Amino acid sequence: MNASEARTELFALVKRAEEDGVSTLIRKRDDHALLVPLARFPAARQSGAFPSHVLSAAQKDFGDLITRAAQGEPQVLRRNTTPVAVLLPVAGAGAVPSDTAAQGVVPSGGAVNSPHTQDRGSAPRRLATLGDAMSVLTSGPAAGPLFGLPGLDAATGGLQPGRLTLVAAAPNVGGSLLGLAAARQSALVDRRTVLYAASGPNRDDIFRRIVSAETGGDYPRLKQGRLTEHEQQVAHQLVQAGDLLMIDDGSDLTAADIAETAPHMEGLALVVVDRLQAAPSARLPLSGDRLPEASQVLATLARTLHVPVLAIVDSDDPTLLGLLDADITLTLTPTEDPARGQVTVAERDFGAIGSAYLSPDLLHARFLDAGTAPAARATGEEPARPPGSAVERELAEAALPYTSGARKGLPAAVTHVLAALRTALANGDQDALDDLGSPLAEIAAAPPHLPDTDEGRRLAAALNAYTTTAPADATEQSDVAVQYAAGSSGHGQDDEDDTDGGVELQPGDEEDEPETAVFPALKILKDAVGRSKMHPIPVIGIEARESGPWPLISEHMDGEPRWVHPDVTSTRVPFLRENGKRVRRDQLDVPDSFGAGVMCLIDRNGSYPSACSAVPLAPNKLLHTGPLEAFDKAGAGIYLIDIPQWPRTDMPHPLGRIIDRPDEQGRVWVTTPHIKQLARLVREEHLAAMPAIHDSWTGKANESLFKPFYEATRTARTELVQAGGEPYKAYKTRLSIALRLLWPKRQEQRSPFWRPDWRMSMVAEASVRHWMAAFKAVQAGHTLIALRNVDAAVFWTPEDTPPATYRIGTGFGEVKAKFIQAGELIREGDD
Repeated sequence: MNASEARTELFALVKRAEEDGVSTLIRKRDDHALLVPLARFPAARQSGAFPSHVLSAAQKDFGDLITRAAQGEPQVLRRNTTPVAVLLPVAGAGAVPSDTAAQGVVPSGGAVNSPHTQDRGSAPRRLATLGDAMSVLTSGPAAGPLFGLPGLDAATGGLQPGRLTLVAAAPNVGGSLLGLAAARQSALVDRRTVLYAASGPNRDDIFRRIVSAETGGDYPRLKQGRLTEHEQQVAHQLVQAGDLLMIDDGSDLTAADIAETAPHMEGLALVVVDRLQAAPSARLPLSGDRLPEASQVLATLARTLHVPVLAIVDSDDPTLLGLLDADITLTLTPTEDPARGQVTVAERDFGAIGSAYLSPDLLHARFLDAGTAPAARATGEEPARPPGSAVERELAEAALPYTSGARKGLPAAVTHVLAALRTALANGDQDALDDLGSPLAEIAAAPPHLPDTDEGRRLAAALNAYTTTAPADATEQSDVAVQYAAGSSGHGQDDEDDTDGGVELQPGDEEDEPETAVFPALKILKDAVGRSKMHPIPVIGIEARESGPWPLISEHMDGEPRWVHPDVTSTRVPFLRENGKRVRRDQLDVPDSFGAGVMCLIDRNGSYPSACSAVPLAPNKLLHTGPLEAFDKAGAGIYLIDIPQWPRTDMPHPLGRIIDRPDEQGRVWVTTPHIKQLARLVREEHLAAMPAIHDSWTGKANESLFKPFYEATRTARTELVQAGGEPYKAYKTRLSIALRLLWPKRQEQRSPFWRPDWRMSMVAEASVRHWMAAFKAVQAGHTLIALRNVDAAVFWTPEDTPPATYRIGTGFGEVKAKFIQAGELIREGDD
């Protein structure tokens, strides 16, 4: 075959060499070269050993490559980064006809083409020598794509070319974010081409998740289109540099579509399929019983293109995973520690071969590294938790290019501290980590100028994360002067609201109070539930707690706002309470544009017991009622909804911190009080429409189950608040214990209750009432600058002029008001 013909047919010739072991003799005038499979020349697999060329570039310069090969210099042909064939010199090639070469007259090196096989019209078999295998082992580590998570990369060895890797995770665990991590690392850091096939999330979702992960910006806020200036800059940079990440979110996406698109992408390094849906869906071909066939297509694609294919499946069901038959399976599961998830790495033929721990940072659409772990342990116990926090470990990893000397630009003192952090983590030296808290907090508070590179941006993001999550000790030990409480400041800990902050359950708390108790709160609560005509079920059996609605309920469903006005700067400042405990408190910096005024702290009385007056909940079982066309007032329970758009900036989102932890589709679980709140806001035209209810667990609603408890609590408070002292403290302690016992967190804690839905509905009701009261004041023209927890609001008002929408007093439904000058510390707050 002459060089012009071979140039035109190059991709087909290489495919024949790769798949069928066929060699082809190519002539260019007096120059002759033989295009052979790698099995003929194993040394070609060694990176950098010989000149190599991507196929598309080789096609352009094919004539020159023939000449160089004929002169004795082998030319390696690559598909992306993977060698696939080689051009070799041919001694006396003029005497060898091309058809003879094509039939494989040069069988040395392990490629065998039998003339008898050719006569039967079947493809020749490819054989490999042990030398071929040895060349793979000795050519160094494979240059497969990484996740950018050191522990997971160490456990997997990276994503292997030619293999289908499956990420298996139940819904809401974050499996898709591992696919996104690999895509971000390959496209944005390693500058390699990625095909992101999205069956479920659309390109807008993916882009927002990337921006959130790269900047540390809150994903729910980004879904509402609200970006800070920094996030807008990063988004613009991603658009400019994002030509290597190609997203296919077309409708009716099939595995065949992906296999058809991938070969046309030059330099393709990774294919991500997000996601395979276990539940059947008519609108999603990659779902239900079509998944095994799709998996085979993707596995074939990986082998054909010799690129890794990473597919996410929203299930960890072993039966389904067995049907999908992936080469490698990464199973992502939560642990007892909510700050860590575990990834178990398993190969088809060997089972579990490794394990790693990750720290979920779902608010920012990413995982952080939490170290490696052994694949299996004889006793089955969980390995000891690595030293330091996930934020500290990420900071050490992000600083490695600078502390190792590979990159310059940091002040020597900063480099020294960051290097000491890495050493302390590596040695498991907790004392050293404690000592580093202060200098790290100072560096994070005033970070050095960093270059606009991948390494610089990662270090900047890690320092920013450390600023927002630094341990209390870090800031308390800093050179910032610790502020002391001088005398009585109005409402100390003893005068705080009747919530249950700061009270931890102890053995024996589940027992009824003695007859002499000032306020037998638990006994009153049990009596209130016991006298209900609806025959409530106060305890869900242990065997039922791991399924149904119960794993879906979390503390974040309280909906606490924890909000500061976007134009106000909030700083957490070290503070020493009168009892000697070191805590942190808010210091709010109000801009001049707000005009003259002072901060007015509104403290609601009895938020939790007040909520008990009419909290909507289901006293009996929660049944799976699935998607609902509309909220039914006759039911109560938990609901999976889209996060509604909230257009106002002078009030926090009605769902508070619930929106901080959406699932991969941007949906959240809420209790009945928040559903009713949204319905009211729609009626009053503050929201455009009710969000869709995608799933639900509900029972018959009741709002009076806790009302007798509320009435007894209100009566006791009226009597005891005037007396104060130890009786009032005892009243609040027993009240807090009774409400906490609705959902004891530790398995060893005994309780007459175990109803997470009751507990979170009660707390959510308190949050809703708190939010609605603040909203009423804002609608009346008052300026809200912070809304915190379920009882504290801060307004900007004229001195001694609280918002008229609140009633000042000591009873339930009333508030206390305190005025604080601009720039002063707000001493009340959470520890």
